[in-house]
Amino acid sequence: MSLRKTLLNILAHEDVNFLLTNRIPRRWLTIFIGWFSKIENPLISRCSIAIWKFFSNLDLSEAKKTEFKSMHDCFTRELKEGARTIEADPQWLASPVDAIVGAHGSVEQGRVFQAKGFPYTLQDLLGPSENLEPWLNGRFVTLRLTSSMYHRFHAPYDCTVNRVRYFSGDTWNVNPIALRRVEKLFCKNERAFIRAQLGGNAAFAGKQIALVPVAAVLVASIRLHFLDVLLHLRYRGQNTMHCRAPLHKGQEMGWFQHGSTVIVLAPAGFTLKGGLTEGSHVKMGEGLMKWIGAAA
Repeated sequence: MSLRKTLLNILAHEDVNFLLTNRIPRRWLTIFIGWFSKIENPLISRCSIAIWKFFSNLDLSEAKKTEFKSMHDCFTRELKEGARTIEADPQWLASPVDAIVGAHGSVEQGRVFQAKGFPYTLQDLLGPSENLEPWLNGRFVTLRLTSSMYHRFHAPYDCTVNRVRYFSGDTWNVNPIALRRVEKLFCKNERAFIRAQLGGNAAFAGKQIALVPVAAVLVASIRLHFLDVLLHLRYRGQNTMHCRAPLHKGQEMGWFQHGSTVIVLAPAGFTLKGGLTEGSHVKMGEGLMKWIGAAA
């Protein structure tokens, strides 16, 4: 057995994985990696990316650039023009990210799930003062980005972002192992709540959608193009930011500095694309949820 396979098998063991990615000084290691990843040195950049490739399935064939000035530059890479197709049907919300589908389903009495047997409430996720009415009886889907995936996220539909709320928090790993062990994990981690009003001429125009990018260990910076601040562990500015940012379907909204999670909240009347089950892979721009009518 090769050294790589041996190491990956060890890291895949649940207890070992949880210990090495959570029972560490998460905050300080995350801040350190954030600093280290931005070092613009050719040798450090090449070595860091080589180690990253050794432990993951990093594929840079779709990247717009072939050379990266730092590990951060590679993390936040753009894709080649035309690398993704945006679902054109106006009845569909598109996936905002390349991801693995996690827990998903109906928002029942304001409650959703991070894993089987591990519920949490939207009130805990979005804040005690948030009005949850737009998503009651609606749908939610958890989209997990691995470290090797494309890390930018995009608008799932023509919409106008009207508010962002930032929650400083912990940096637990967000992989399935941690989600089965840490209750209300998404409600504990650093995250941003992006609220937007759907546009266009479809029957659901005017309804509210939400994206909740959740940071994780080694990943605690969220950049949004329509805000002039970088949201990160050391951010001490305004927590609720009102804005008016019109976006078209598929337009880039921002990025993570590594892999993490985006939770999508849609109003009643949407259903998840058939065939997308927990563990399925989805590409940015692919149809994610279809409008089937408010009566549903």
